[in-house]
Amino acid sequence: MKFVDEVVIHTKGGNGGDGMCHFARTRHQPKGGPDGGDGGKGGDVVVVADKRKLTLLDFKYKKHFVAENGGKGGTNNKTGKKGKNVYLYVPLGTKIIDLETKEVIADLVEDGSFYVVAKGGAGGLGNSRFASARNRMPLKFTRGKPGEEKKVMLSLEVIAHVGLVGLPNAGKSSLLSVISRAKPRIAEYPFTTLAPELGIVTFKDISFVVADLPGLIQGASSGKGLGFKFLKHLSRVRIICHLVDITLIQSPAGLDFSPIKLIEDEISMFSKDIFNKPKILVFTKIDLCEPKKQELELEGRKMGYLDVCFLSSITKIGVDDFLSKITKHLNLNS
Repeated sequence: MKFVDEVVIHTKGGNGGDGMCHFARTRHQPKGGPDGGDGGKGGDVVVVADKRKLTLLDFKYKKHFVAENGGKGGTNNKTGKKGKNVYLYVPLGTKIIDLETKEVIADLVEDGSFYVVAKGGAGGLGNSRFASARNRMPLKFTRGKPGEEKKVMLSLEVIAHVGLVGLPNAGKSSLLSVISRAKPRIAEYPFTTLAPELGIVTFKDISFVVADLPGLIQGASSGKGLGFKFLKHLSRVRIICHLVDITLIQSPAGLDFSPIKLIEDEISMFSKDIFNKPKILVFTKIDLCEPKKQELELEGRKMGYLDVCFLSSITKIGVDDFLSKITKHLNLNS
């Protein structure tokens, strides 16, 4: 499934139906009074959050949505048929942005939550509405109102408890495949992950959602690589896990923490709010070298990380300790 997280759509509510001008004419009532009914209301365009949806792909190629017009008023004071609504189903975490005002007009984070993005027009009034003691045979009626038109952007920010970030090939996809049933694409070259991948993790009867985000590179906050497009997805996570290939940090020549600082700088430049979220430092691929745990833990604490973990997705060493620390800091069972 292709991941699409931003689309622009055009919406229009249905026009209200016209009111009717009519007078009752029957065999028993040859000169009856006005009985023209009101027009029906136009349908609405409604955006609905649906937990079964994972992407905005449905709106990549179809971008115009128009609700049904209301029906014309009928005789015998019958109101015209109401126009049918158009329902647009989007993933949880979708924001609706009015392109004219640039305002976020809705943020749909709960399953079933909805927002009427384009209201249908009101129906016109039939001539029976204008009857009075002075005017018992009114010819006046009104037309239906036009439906509201609105051009909006749908912007998805995935909802997950934990976000995995790091340089390309830091081991994020491998870890997600080990701790969940997700099947991300894994290979030893940069940008294997081209879109956020979500996995549901269950550890000791506690379940949470983990998002694997595309690898970041220097300049990601200003649009280089793939990171800029997906950094926004960290805005909803509760904990950021910064994965680091230990072989980039630890060598016979000593410790080099610049790869960690690079990612931290990019996140900080993109958003201070995201940067200040709780973070865990995770050293991966420890099957390739013996980690200097004491020195690495000390440096991680100095950098402000809640915890420091060491693991290998190949051998599974340290994975349970990592999950235990995640659940402790998420505190989902409290």
